[in-house]
Amino acid sequence: MGLISSEATAHQRRGILATVIGVVIFVCVVVGGFVYTMTAPRAMSDAELKANGAYLFEAARDIGDFRLLNANGQPFVPADLQGHWSLVFFGFTHCPDICPTTLALLKQLYDQLEPGLRRSTQVVLVTVDPARDTPDKLLPYVQYFDPDFVAVTGEFLDIHRFATALNIPFRKVMLGDGSYTMDHSGNIALINAKGHYIGFFKGPQDLARLKATYRAIRAQAD
Repeated sequence: MGLISSEATAHQRRGILATVIGVVIFVCVVVGGFVYTMTAPRAMSDAELKANGAYLFEAARDIGDFRLLNANGQPFVPADLQGHWSLVFFGFTHCPDICPTTLALLKQLYDQLEPGLRRSTQVVLVTVDPARDTPDKLLPYVQYFDPDFVAVTGEFLDIHRFATALNIPFRKVMLGDGSYTMDHSGNIALINAKGHYIGFFKGPQDLARLKATYRAIRAQAD
């Protein structure tokens, strides 16, 4: 009788343990689904994207050919914008406000992206002041924000043509003391993995909106 009772008790315990495990698995699935729903990129309409500062073109635009230099003195050509998505910002090292602010923002965005998304994202700074922003000046400047960021310079006319292809205006402004500064757009151009210009993030940007819109665009494209 005692043996039968012990077997019954053991059977009951196994039944209770199986029930508990089943409940735990169910709760984990529910919680996991909730967390995924809350954190997964949310699809946005064109109107929502625009309301959050992201503008997509109806059709991707071919940038055309260009030949610039990266901060290591190596050619920067159309192939360098292929195989990953690129966030391209035009600025210069002597910029007192918008450039360091935008690069710091892009650093925050870059760090907060999921690993896979981050690996397929390239941040590029193109100088609008090549006379002063030689490769040896650009490299430490951009690496201050992130070692993975790419800095680009080149001949002034080549940079101007590249900026024009991305609808980024800039101009030289003389100052009273004989020096100069550069007036330029704060927009961030968005290049897809085919190297095509598909839209831009209008400046000034906000981290939460930039992150939400970029993740939404990538989720819809991928």
